[in-house]
Amino acid sequence: MTSEDAAEKILVLDFGGQYDQLIARRVRDQHVYAEIKDYRRITAKEIKNSGYAGIIFTGGPASVYAPGSPSFDPTIFDLGIPILGICYGVQLMAYLSGATVASAEEGEYGSTEVTVTPNALFAGVPETSRCFMSHKDRIVSLPVGFEVIAHTDSCPIAALANDEKKLYGVQFHPEVEHTEYGGKILNNFLYGICGCTSRWQMDDFISESVAKYSEELRGRKVLLALSGGVDSSVTAALLSRAVGSGLNMVFVDHGMMRKDEGDYVESVFKDHYGAHFIRVNAADRFLGKLKGVTDPEKKRKIIGEEFIRVFEEEALKLGRIDVLAQGTIYPDVVESGKGGADTIKSHHNVGGLPENIAFGSIVEPLRDLFKDEVRKVGSMLGLPDELVRRQPFPGPGLAVRVSGEITEDKLKILKEADAIFRQEVDKAGVDYPDQYFAVLTDTKSVGVKGDSRAYGATVALRAVSTDDFMTAEWTRLPYEVLAAASRRIADEIPEVTRVVYDITSKPPATVEWE
Repeated sequence: MTSEDAAEKILVLDFGGQYDQLIARRVRDQHVYAEIKDYRRITAKEIKNSGYAGIIFTGGPASVYAPGSPSFDPTIFDLGIPILGICYGVQLMAYLSGATVASAEEGEYGSTEVTVTPNALFAGVPETSRCFMSHKDRIVSLPVGFEVIAHTDSCPIAALANDEKKLYGVQFHPEVEHTEYGGKILNNFLYGICGCTSRWQMDDFISESVAKYSEELRGRKVLLALSGGVDSSVTAALLSRAVGSGLNMVFVDHGMMRKDEGDYVESVFKDHYGAHFIRVNAADRFLGKLKGVTDPEKKRKIIGEEFIRVFEEEALKLGRIDVLAQGTIYPDVVESGKGGADTIKSHHNVGGLPENIAFGSIVEPLRDLFKDEVRKVGSMLGLPDELVRRQPFPGPGLAVRVSGEITEDKLKILKEADAIFRQEVDKAGVDYPDQYFAVLTDTKSVGVKGDSRAYGATVALRAVSTDDFMTAEWTRLPYEVLAAASRRIADEIPEVTRVVYDITSKPPATVEWE
């Protein structure tokens, strides 16, 4: 950010919400720079002196009236900086302004019809539209100086405004796809209320990151934990610009990759990076550690620790390694829990990391980006489309797609089922889901094979469409594609007697099963 861009900055004040980075990302989509600050690590005075054009209060899991709940200095409302409160953020705005917030008899969750009244925040928004709600508490009384500007059937104060002080709040989430006019509402706040102009571009992220890591990592050797997926591949391309030959890539094949995945990763990166690419075959080691383990969180943490131990051993072979680099992206951070946010599931590269790590530091250049932003960066860095558009694959691999204990036999079944499903989707030439895969459940069912009774495994197929992986819709694949995949899986894999299709969106489900 240059001095002339100071008025373009938007502060996302984080109160522990799951969607804080999604809010910042939506602001960046509008070509306005946004930065996130923990409410505990910045003061109203610092905010005043930082030249922010606007402030957004995030959501959060707490109740504003509960002892110890996240709060802030109420003098922030007198700084003359426009503020938009979202979910917990609007409740906090109202509560600190003297209103009453209480638990409602019924919460609102999911898609909800909202009715708005004319206001600068809702300029160009129809009187009725769909929004995404996720709250149990609600504002009971209106603060002095505010007016109600939206309501739903069960939420009389779904949005409020104090035009004089430029304070606005919405109970729903304009940052998620399910809010029909969410982008328009944010655009109105940024340009109509905060007075921003469009300057910031994704190119700035690349130039700023290369400059940052060129300086921070000068003279230091870096080991990149390479999975071969989109995230770690883009990290490799970005850091190679910054540190050149100081970057060493270690690919750990833990035996839970997709069919032929390990060989594919090696062929792509060995050809491009040569001696700076190292493949470690550690399937027996990982399966040994996972023997008898059925709890999903425990599996993730075991895998996370074992990855680190393998990287430490490889670092010793390479000589002095100062830094561990990872392809962590923001959905990993959010789901693993941060600040006051709830932990949904620990990702092997975030919540799954052991406490003791034999590296001086860890760098994660993509930590503040979402999947589609990562793909944009990859394309800008010149990575081939085949790699940039690859299907996402979790670091723990098929371990989070096998229910119960991980065994070689289960992995063999799942690898074949997953390959068949992906082949049928690819063959059909349909609009690609953003992620599609098979899951080996721990449910068995009766079937008939070769005129004889069979009692075998149930495979679940999963396909979702999304642009950020914070929310996702299950994909309506053609019946013909599902039928072909089901028929082949049941016919070609003796151990499988039933195939089902997962039609759960995120939320309430996550994309992966474990």
